[in-house]
Amino acid sequence: MNLSPIHVLLVCFPAQGLINPMLRLGKHLAENEALVITFTTIDNMGKEMRRSNSDITVQPTPLGHGFIRFEFFDDGLNEDDPRRTQYDFYMTQLEHAGKESLHKLIKKQANEGRPVSCIINNPFLAWVCDVGGDLGIPCATLWVQSCALFSTFYHYFHQTVPFPTEAEPEIDVKLPGMPVLKYDEISSFLHPNKGSYKVIGLAILEQFKSLSKSFCVLVDTYEELEHDIIQEMSKLCPIMPVGPLCKDPKGAVLKNTVRADLMKADEDCMEWLNTMGPASVVYISFGSIVYLKQEQVDEIAHALLNSCISFLWVMKPPSNDSGLKHHVLPGGFLEETAGRGKVVKWSPQEKVLAHPSVMCFLTHCGWNSSMEALTSGVPVLTFPQWGDQVTNAKFLVDVFGVGVRLSRGEIENRVVLREEVEKCLTEVMFSTDKAVELKRNALKWTMAAEAAVAEGGSSNQNIRYFLEEICKRSCVSSTCQD
Repeated sequence: MNLSPIHVLLVCFPAQGLINPMLRLGKHLAENEALVITFTTIDNMGKEMRRSNSDITVQPTPLGHGFIRFEFFDDGLNEDDPRRTQYDFYMTQLEHAGKESLHKLIKKQANEGRPVSCIINNPFLAWVCDVGGDLGIPCATLWVQSCALFSTFYHYFHQTVPFPTEAEPEIDVKLPGMPVLKYDEISSFLHPNKGSYKVIGLAILEQFKSLSKSFCVLVDTYEELEHDIIQEMSKLCPIMPVGPLCKDPKGAVLKNTVRADLMKADEDCMEWLNTMGPASVVYISFGSIVYLKQEQVDEIAHALLNSCISFLWVMKPPSNDSGLKHHVLPGGFLEETAGRGKVVKWSPQEKVLAHPSVMCFLTHCGWNSSMEALTSGVPVLTFPQWGDQVTNAKFLVDVFGVGVRLSRGEIENRVVLREEVEKCLTEVMFSTDKAVELKRNALKWTMAAEAAVAEGGSSNQNIRYFLEEICKRSCVSSTCQD
């Protein structure tokens, strides 16, 4: 009989937007059950994580009823190899080197007395399930986007309904349980012109080829938010909504004792927010990957100047090997907005959105940011660019009723002018009928999210069911590894 603790290995693609929900899942699992969670991604990313947080260590850190630890694997490249940003090359490289490195890492766990009971991967790493299969370890997948996105990729992969083609690039997409999506509201990865990072779309589709190798697909959403879509997809695939992962069962922002930010957040901005009045600040952030044109930054800056609205603006600098130039604010901007504006390189976003001075969120509509806004009761100004962002924006505005649309994404190929930005800011920031409606809807989804993760809630029950499944399978997987 296996007396080792149940050990769950989280294998994560090296990107901030994927690291956050995977780590949050690990926290939820550890807080609910006395098990060991090991988070792993590539060595190079591990070094960045450790530079920002001393809690990123191989030693088990107590968390709830369990423990969490970090251990990393080799992707076969030197630390400063610029080809990590060349996705056409890197996705193949990561799979080739990662399979061997991950196999060694798993064997090392067994040799040290903590055999892996279950592996959880996320999109872009379909090959992880092959490693698990070779070693007889059950695998699950964490889908880090909405169930609506899962549905679009599933139906696109299985060709169940028509999607835009080169011959018919502007047709609508009609999927079960979902509103009709216009051609520019489906993920740009599924559009014939593919848009930015098309290789990422291909990597996501690889996951659907391997979906049968996962006994469960965990989704960072909740039943109340996407009920009809979840019901339809449950007929086709073993999906399990376990979100919002950014919330804990008490309804607060999930504990931040163990974080994996690749940049150290500017905590001073929280002190600054404390000096601002209730519901007086617009929070602006475009995530970890989106990089706006300088012309668009200029227009947003002038809209802030003209509106006199208070703001907290995250302007993440580009990575050294990206070839991109640092954004430049208009001359005198910081001086003219002194006292009512603050610009930082990175922020503790969950804390910011939960702060009472924040009224709305100008966002690129990545799913992490979308969920954090929904669970904090903060209305949004949607500024999607590509990928899942355009679909999320559609739902935030037209389905969830918490947003005002500013952009339709890069397919629109235009700069949104300052007058339009200012108009939308004013509409959401001040006590208009629209602002009241958006806030009311946002608070409704917040209450539903808190109910979902509370004891006995829909997502809480799903996490417990998933833990039971791991327990059932752990003895079998341990026997296979011996």
